[in-house]
Amino acid sequence: MTFGAGASRGTDYQLGALALFLSIATIATALGYQYIGGYVPCMLCLWERYAYYLAIPLLFIALVLLTGGHRGSATALFVIVGLAFLGNTVLGIYHAGAEWKFWPGPAACGGGQSLTTSAGNLLSQLDSIRVVNCEEAAMRFLGISFAGWNAVASFFLMMISFGAALTAREQSAEASAPNI
Repeated sequence: MTFGAGASRGTDYQLGALALFLSIATIATALGYQYIGGYVPCMLCLWERYAYYLAIPLLFIALVLLTGGHRGSATALFVIVGLAFLGNTVLGIYHAGAEWKFWPGPAACGGGQSLTTSAGNLLSQLDSIRVVNCEEAAMRFLGISFAGWNAVASFFLMMISFGAALTAREQSAEASAPNI
């Protein structure tokens, strides 16, 4: 299969590209709420970002591997990304459950802000530091907190990533099967 202008990509590539696009959009939204909207993330919020930071480069590499015909390696990367989002789904559910008071959040959960390294600004910055509690939702949209939406997004990204892995594996098996 050659990829020239107008050539179509396989389903595995399309699913991987969709997962990459949605991962970038999701983490960009989280960072936008933080740096533009002023929402300070808690410790669990920051942990929930790790799956995206892992997934984005791995998905990009998997797409490059697919383009080069290395479906086996791409399949392994899609599985790793799917597992990362499975873990992130569980973490998001735990975090949302702590916000709804279904169970306690971690005792060590505090703010996600860093202190200045300048001694002159330290005292003034200490006055403005807000400690963010993991058990308090910063905002709810349609009744669901950021943590809840992360669990939903991670679940769908997990499904898309595993779908890409499955189709890449199937297409790899078809390509290696002898033609009779």
